[in-house]
Amino acid sequence: MKIKVGEKLPSSELFYLDQNNNVKKVDILDLCKDNKTIILGMPGAFTKTCSALHLPGYVKNFELASKKGISKIVCIAVNDPNVMKAWGENQSTGTKIFMAGDPFLKFTKAIGAEVDKSEKGLGIRSNRYTMLVVDGKVKKVEEEKETATCELSAAENFLKDI
Repeated sequence: MKIKVGEKLPSSELFYLDQNNNVKKVDILDLCKDNKTIILGMPGAFTKTCSALHLPGYVKNFELASKKGISKIVCIAVNDPNVMKAWGENQSTGTKIFMAGDPFLKFTKAIGAEVDKSEKGLGIRSNRYTMLVVDGKVKKVEEEKETATCELSAAENFLKDI
């Protein structure tokens, strides 16, 4: 991963569906402005480890994150906004987690998190990571060595140290 602790997030557009199912764009910097945000980087919606461990861990530990001053949790995957909304509904994220797509890998590549999973039929994806961002600046980042692993980036472990 190229981005390091102490650096500012790069400006990058993400896509999401609003309440009326209209596609909207939002800059990651706007999501992280004037708050304490956790960003979850996922290889893909509905994938095994993402759906069994990474995302559900943060849904389950939302209250703990809030007690630690986290005002927003953003889940980003290399998928379109329709898939991200459907995945959020499937995982019961509700208003706890903002589901955003990075279909063109602009944010993923800007922070150096892209990984080639072509041999598994997935193409270029994001590596698995969890990042703490305060007012747009990276305060902590944990990136897994392999996308199938969810240990350092898991809610139970990441939230312990913030």
